[in-house]
Amino acid sequence: MPKWLEIYNVASLPQKAYIFAEEAHKDAKRANGDPYITHCLTVAETVANWRLDESSIAAALLHDVVEDTKYTHKEIEKMFGQEVAFLVDGLTKLDTIQYPKKDPNIENLRKLIVSFSKDLRVIIIKLADRLHNMQTLQYLPRERQQALAWETTEIYAPLAYRLGMQKLSGELEDLAFPYLYPEEYEWLIDNVTELYEERQAYGEKIKPTVAKLLESHNIKTSQIDSRAKRYSSLYKKLLRYDMQLDKIYDLVAMRIIVNTVEECYTVLGIIHQEWSPLPGRIKDYIARPKPNGYRSLHTTVFCTDHKITEFQIRTQEMHEEDELGIAAHWAYQQIKSSKEHARNWLGVRSRRELLWIEQLRNWQKAFTNQKDFIESLKIDFFKDRIFVITPHNDVVDLPTGATPIDFAYQIHSDVGNACVGAKINGKIVPLDYELQSGDLVEIITQRGRKPSKDWLRFAKTSLAKKQIRSALQDKDHNLDKKDESHIEFKIVNEDRPGYLKDITAAFGDLKINITHLTSTTDHRHKFSSVTAKCEPISKDRLERALVKIKKIPGTREISYKFNR
Repeated sequence: MPKWLEIYNVASLPQKAYIFAEEAHKDAKRANGDPYITHCLTVAETVANWRLDESSIAAALLHDVVEDTKYTHKEIEKMFGQEVAFLVDGLTKLDTIQYPKKDPNIENLRKLIVSFSKDLRVIIIKLADRLHNMQTLQYLPRERQQALAWETTEIYAPLAYRLGMQKLSGELEDLAFPYLYPEEYEWLIDNVTELYEERQAYGEKIKPTVAKLLESHNIKTSQIDSRAKRYSSLYKKLLRYDMQLDKIYDLVAMRIIVNTVEECYTVLGIIHQEWSPLPGRIKDYIARPKPNGYRSLHTTVFCTDHKITEFQIRTQEMHEEDELGIAAHWAYQQIKSSKEHARNWLGVRSRRELLWIEQLRNWQKAFTNQKDFIESLKIDFFKDRIFVITPHNDVVDLPTGATPIDFAYQIHSDVGNACVGAKINGKIVPLDYELQSGDLVEIITQRGRKPSKDWLRFAKTSLAKKQIRSALQDKDHNLDKKDESHIEFKIVNEDRPGYLKDITAAFGDLKINITHLTSTTDHRHKFSSVTAKCEPISKDRLERALVKIKKIPGTREISYKFNR
């Protein structure tokens, strides 16, 4: 029996599971010729290192028993209890799921979502299983290698990231990278290895300088080390910078771990006093964590010898959460009662940064059409994300390329349907504006309005498109109608707070639907110009609108024209 298993009491649940699994797999071999039990042990050891409970370790040891041996789910339940059997059953279902690049099975995708949203331990054990399979991928046929690498990159690495297990997510992507992109991987090895070694040597060189600097300010660090950027993430970043390595500032980053949040900010100040920071490169993920729970301070400075260097500053707890994600949270919450264990684990889902799990469950219910559901997973979950901020300082997670319309529908369908404009960082922008990470987004709404069919042209998320189509159908709109006629109002007004709100309220009172709203300001002369478009209306309503707008305080001029 492995030494790490001996830490558990004699006849403990993990020990019983090991003895049972060893017997069940006694004649089985892996592709590399090792006894199959070595895989089960590696997965269980990983789960133990992530500090999950004994039921999880037992389930990790038994995860392939039902699928690969003569033993049944009922026998597992009889010998190890309902909780372990439940976890093994979830893992068995996941093991049967295939993810072909073309026409994936919708029912299997739903099983994936339901299984881990019922109990996250299932997906965490599955991630440990996938990690070891990727570490031994070289023994499989080429076609199988590419299939597993694709699944890992498209499904399991994003899942790990969403669970806050950023180290694991990066490991999985790195393990898949050479199999998916062999030529690109070889290019990186040829061009980056020497630079990596140079940066690592520089990190080791400045480590004593950093330690001495912090000691002089009475800061006790738990750890100071350097972290090399992963090949997969480096390649993605290089694509954005025309493959210019000199544009990558965090090829090797210094990581400082301290005891308290207060010390994190103190260290940040000390570093900035010693070395000048690069403008726009300071990121505070402590005050505003990423939606997956990641917390840290990042800054990039002109360090010793004027070399550009990134520093990451965090507490030990933040560091462990970065390494282990939700598994670390589980470890913090462990208590003796098994019933309380289960309640704590399920309660983790209520954490703000993990609300996406509930969103997934809602998505699978909302999309009855197979094509729509697949598309929602591709765009809304597995692609790159941006993080924008609401006026209430909440972080909203959206796909890259999302617009204010996508943001509005992410908040609520009523907000989306009533949207007439948006402010990004305090400035009016068109509704097809592409949001960027860090944008502060405020939606301007109008009572009684309805979506425009033109929104379907630039809406990014499947959720927004679905809600727009639904609202248009409810209003008996013909989506295929080609009549694009509208009335365009031009309004010149004194620049004052609340004017746009008064404009939208005036149109709303007359039940006139604004389809487009923009504003430009001449700060020198303190005037603004507002452009508002609406669908054709009667002459009587047009005249009433002109009168009502002229009465709004600050209105100087108003004109209109018909466009087709």
